[in-house]
Amino acid sequence: MLALLVADTVKRSIDSDASSRVRRTIERNGLWLAQTPQVFRNDLLRRALEACPEATDEATDEASAIEAMGLQPLLVPGARENFKITAPEDLALMRRLLVDCAGSGSNA
Repeated sequence: MLALLVADTVKRSIDSDASSRVRRTIERNGLWLAQTPQVFRNDLLRRALEACPEATDEATDEASAIEAMGLQPLLVPGARENFKITAPEDLALMRRLLVDCAGSGSNA
C-alpha cells in the first residue's frame, strides 16, 4: 500500500471536540499516512472482507480488512502529490491547485 512517513508532530487530544486541548504528543517514528489507491489481490481482499464482516464496519480502508486477517501489508513510499480527497475542503484545495498549475503553463 502507498503511504507517507509522518513528518508533522502529532498530538492526541483530551476529547474529540474541535476546540479540545492537547493530552500528549504522539511519537511519530514508525507512523505512516495511508494513501490511495491500495492494491491487493482481488481474491485476498474478498476473503478479508467476507471473513470478518465486523472488521469492515471498523475498517477505514482496504488495508484494515487485510490486517484483520492477521496479515501485514507492505508499506510502499508514496508521494505528497498523491492528493487524497476526503472532505469538501480537500476538493476545494485541489481545484485551487489545478487552477494554479494551469495558470503557470506547467505540463504537470
